[in-house]
Amino acid sequence: MDKFDVKLIALDLDDTLLNDERKITDKTVAALRECADRGIYIVLCSGRAEDAILPYVRRLEIAGKEAGRYLIAINGCSIFDLHKRLQIFCRKVEPEILLRANELAERAGYKSEVYTPDTIYYNEETKWTKLDVDMCGLKGQVVEDYEEFLQKGFTKMLVPGDPEDLLKLQDTLKAEFGERAVIFTSKPYFLEILPPDCGKGEAVKWLSEQLGFGIDKAMGFGDSMNDESLIKMAGYGVAMCNGLPYIKTIADFVTEKDNNNDGIADFIRTYVL
Repeated sequence: MDKFDVKLIALDLDDTLLNDERKITDKTVAALRECADRGIYIVLCSGRAEDAILPYVRRLEIAGKEAGRYLIAINGCSIFDLHKRLQIFCRKVEPEILLRANELAERAGYKSEVYTPDTIYYNEETKWTKLDVDMCGLKGQVVEDYEEFLQKGFTKMLVPGDPEDLLKLQDTLKAEFGERAVIFTSKPYFLEILPPDCGKGEAVKWLSEQLGFGIDKAMGFGDSMNDESLIKMAGYGVAMCNGLPYIKTIADFVTEKDNNNDGIADFIRTYVL
């Protein structure tokens, strides 16, 4: 069987690269290190902020190589060069959209959050904001004048809450903003508001073009709605077999094994290495 011509592999974290214990297995680490040794860029591509991705970069032990120097954070709103310790790409949500989304979230009984690379900010801690802080491993901080704080503009706003309520809020926000913002649920209890024309796929396209080969030579792994543009745009879009049914229908390929059984390592060894 012919191997795929892959120059970059972009990897979602939760329920894709990570097993249900939020760990990367030894088999998957070995496969990705072998790819990096062959010069294939390995890019972790997550909805998390930069500092929340770094522990997984360290686990792979490839950051010192050219092939391990980049990470994509905030669902494609930020690209970070680890060698230069520099953000090389950034997109932000307009302040007026953040303010209005926050108003509609509060009307629905929930608190919104915004992010910097190492901190999650909100105007009141709730069980839902605490869930996000605990999952991401970032600092959480209350901001007294939260509305004034939102005037700075941020890469992402997230509204954590009850899944059924968030679906209603999602419909409200989509009707309100149209194409002025990208809105989706990354997990059933996390509703995200991102800048327009921004996603993991768009970020991988920008990075792969900067690196001189284009997104046709990129392989993207994902499982959920925040992976939609990555799966659609990558030359090789791969859905996890444990992913959402819709994500599997738009993918070029579906892994045979799930995130708890080295699905990524199995696919890469079969088609890339």
